[in-house]
Amino acid sequence: MVSDFDLRVEILIYFAPADVPLVRRIQTAVVLQWVFSFLALAPICIILFFFLLYTRFWLISVLYAIWWYIDWDTPSRGGRKVPFLCRLRVWEYTRDYFPIKLVKTTDLDPRKNYVLGFHPHGILVAGAFTNFCTEATGFSKLFPGLRSNLLMLPLWFRAPFFRDYIMSAGLVPSDKESASYLLRRKGGGNAVVIAVGGAPEALDAHPGDYTVHLANKKGFIKLAIEHGADLVPIYSFGENEVFDQLENPRGTWLRYIQERLQSIMGISLPLFHARGVFQYSFGLMPYRKPINTVVGRPIPVEKNKKPTAEELDVFHQRYMDELTHLFEEHKGNYGVPEDAHLLFQ
Repeated sequence: MVSDFDLRVEILIYFAPADVPLVRRIQTAVVLQWVFSFLALAPICIILFFFLLYTRFWLISVLYAIWWYIDWDTPSRGGRKVPFLCRLRVWEYTRDYFPIKLVKTTDLDPRKNYVLGFHPHGILVAGAFTNFCTEATGFSKLFPGLRSNLLMLPLWFRAPFFRDYIMSAGLVPSDKESASYLLRRKGGGNAVVIAVGGAPEALDAHPGDYTVHLANKKGFIKLAIEHGADLVPIYSFGENEVFDQLENPRGTWLRYIQERLQSIMGISLPLFHARGVFQYSFGLMPYRKPINTVVGRPIPVEKNKKPTAEELDVFHQRYMDELTHLFEEHKGNYGVPEDAHLLFQ
């Protein structure tokens, strides 16, 4: 006999049909691996490192510790991107799962260096990773001569084994030293990608929300001026649509706790959910919703090693205006309501 509870569960859970095409199953498996890597691989690597010390395989951790000491500064010196891994077909399955598309609006001169501002952060920055850490969407073909590096919280580069994994995709720490090293390279062609809103912006990553944490963000502007790197605004339409998040408006106890934890640990903890692997009702897998990452026009920047406050304000306002123009010009192409506008925080 089926209870009322069983009936409610049966109604609420929508399972995937048995005849799902194989290619979609592969896409799901690949994205599951990516979500797992983002959420759990770093702590697992840390646990594994110490666990091996107490087994007959202790030499692995000892040898790695020696390598780690020798290689300590590599993340802040350009990292160790492996182009072959970035071109693997596996990332095309990630691209097609959503799908994700990189949209070019103008050419970028490969003789110059660039600071690319990515907005919004979203929950897991799916658009930034797929577009700028892999070749699945054709970054090198759209912008020949450019080499992209995505900045990530320095915390993750302190995790053994995991640091090497993320460096292979071109990730480097999100500190001034790491970004400056790339922008000082002679010959141009370096594109430093910064999710400007950072971890705090993830707490505003709700479907239909167009909040951008930019009003008081001038560090990346100063970085660009100090190195004479052109500023390029990027808006990733659909980035906030692939996950739901527990409502956490400012002023609530939940938001207070999240912001306090973020200030202490450096990472935000959005309580997000979407779908599962074999059912569509709940889980940590992102929804299959399109992400269209639009790369805007470059803002020319003249090098000045000691920019004034007034100069920072001018370029900051110019950047905000260019990002707003980019959003307004393209929002109609990607299902954004006409009366929706960016909200700067």
